[in-house]
Amino acid sequence: MPDSTATMRLNRYIAQAGVCSRREADVMIGAGVVSVNNKVITTLGFKVDPTKDLVRVEGDTIRPETMRYVLVNKPKNFLGIENDPSGRRSVGDLIKNACKERIYPVDRIEKESTGLILFTNDGELAKRLNHPKVGLRELYHITLAKKANPEDLEKMLEGFVLDEGFVKAKEVAFVKNDPHDIGMEIHSNRSRIVRRMWEHLGHKVIKVDRVVYGPLTKKDLPRGHWRHLTKEELNMLRMTT
Repeated sequence: MPDSTATMRLNRYIAQAGVCSRREADVMIGAGVVSVNNKVITTLGFKVDPTKDLVRVEGDTIRPETMRYVLVNKPKNFLGIENDPSGRRSVGDLIKNACKERIYPVDRIEKESTGLILFTNDGELAKRLNHPKVGLRELYHITLAKKANPEDLEKMLEGFVLDEGFVKAKEVAFVKNDPHDIGMEIHSNRSRIVRRMWEHLGHKVIKVDRVVYGPLTKKDLPRGHWRHLTKEELNMLRMTT
């Protein structure tokens, strides 16, 4: 099939339909269980036109979902999930009208914490963002009950071992010279580790607010609000992986 802006690789089409990952789709194509316009396709890299072609996997017709990317500024005391069976407040309550597709958080933020959290139905991108080798840049504003000292900052930069393994900050500093307020950058893909790092040094944490997630910031996004990513933001996010 000739290449055009309207076409996409068959494995991507299958992945966007929610059947499986691209790699798993390649296995299914090779096994001969995928057909396009009633013709079995076993060629990897085969392209389809989503607006015209009929794709079946094991006899079932599939169609790709529209990929959605919703950035939320999570308030305190909201669960960082799409919904809660027990009826507790969750971020899903805030974004229920964002799109018709079912979207999921790329990672989790503690109920007590606030800040940026990305929801999407793009499982492939979410998997890449959470890969340990990616180490997405995350910036947090932390408020402590008692003053931190320069030695605390040095320990954060040097790193130490918790139950989760070795952890360290990429950058850490007082905010406006206030030793109660800390700005800290990590690249761990483990947002919940921030609170435990400070508790490990004997501090009671009052607030953890994620203000930067990769190339995304909470500028012009009030607490409790959401918005769709721009095309430019999505491209920058993909470049990080």
